[in-house]
Amino acid sequence: MRTIASVAEIAEAQLIRSVLEGHGIEATIPHSQIAEVAPHLSWADGGIVVQVADKDVAQAKAVLASTVQDATAAIKREQDEAEA
Repeated sequence: MRTIASVAEIAEAQLIRSVLEGHGIEATIPHSQIAEVAPHLSWADGGIVVQVADKDVAQAKAVLASTVQDATAAIKREQDEAEA
């Protein structure tokens, strides 16, 4: 397994895992119970991480990059509509 994301909040890690699993990529959040109960302890080990199998790393990174681009475009559209 390889880490493809390190975040501060368990909810963000769960969202990333959900997006990846929606694209057929199995993802895990190691030590998720600790992150839920004592999130401050997660930073001692580098944050809350999302991991995928080595064979899925490239596809997972592409999915996340595409998701960020789509979200950024949606936010810009909403801002443009609000200004109009």
